[in-house]
Amino acid sequence: MLAPGRRAESGAPAGPVKSRNTGCARVIPDDEEGFQALTRRVSREAGLSLDAYKDKCLRRRLLVRMRACSVHTYAEYMGVLDQKPEEWEKLKDALTINVTRFYRNPETWDRLHTDLLPGLLQARNGRLAAWSAGCSSGEEAYTMAMLCAETVAAAGHPAWAERVRITATDIDRGSLERAEAGLYPQAAFLEAPEWITQKYCTRDGESWQVSAAVRRMVTVRKLDLTRELIPTAAYDLIFCRNVVIYFDRPMQERLFAQFAEALLPGGILVLGKVETLLGIARERLTLVDARERIFRRAA
Repeated sequence: MLAPGRRAESGAPAGPVKSRNTGCARVIPDDEEGFQALTRRVSREAGLSLDAYKDKCLRRRLLVRMRACSVHTYAEYMGVLDQKPEEWEKLKDALTINVTRFYRNPETWDRLHTDLLPGLLQARNGRLAAWSAGCSSGEEAYTMAMLCAETVAAAGHPAWAERVRITATDIDRGSLERAEAGLYPQAAFLEAPEWITQKYCTRDGESWQVSAAVRRMVTVRKLDLTRELIPTAAYDLIFCRNVVIYFDRPMQERLFAQFAEALLPGGILVLGKVETLLGIARERLTLVDARERIFRRAA
């Protein structure tokens, strides 16, 4: 995923400030011209569209890397980027970071598994198209695949791997490469029920390899939500969790409208637990579960 924004508050002192708790220097540069120069360069050379990101979040993520490099100004940090090409990858990771695990927020997955997916799959004759937007390294997309496989098999449909198609998109190529590999450490399964690994993964040393059948259900592709149109398809299920929170309101409303348009009648949209549906999408989607941020398009 994407989780962008991944910006120092205006009016802050220009020099480093000592942290009250740690005594470490906390860099808060007050240099709007330098900030704009750096963001233009990042957009141009890293291929990241930063215009729609919340300013405060963007500055905060840049400061993480500036502190790590022990520099106090945006100009100094651009010098680091000139001298250390490897810093570009660390910066991109900071700007697109997304915490992800298999079955993250189990209550959301349990609600889908128990109450929503069976009826949705029955209405679709055991077939389903889903999209994990901002998939990061693939844990969410593969959880979707496994949950759908369980539901399809429980309904008695044969060849479950051929009945479910999931598109997984993110802006970060490194994350997408990990998603395609489908190899994850034990820590990625901390919230997952045992059947996830027992039925759909095999041991590979200290890691788990997602089965080939499940990997075939998932198509991984690069997509910048702020620049490109959504994949041209009609979806039964869209997950976009903890992504739009980093965007400004106009971009959030645009994306929500596109998600609503991309859903088939009766289709389901799942957002992050701190995200709120905005704009015209509120007229097209009905709230199903306020706690789990689940919405449905009218049938």
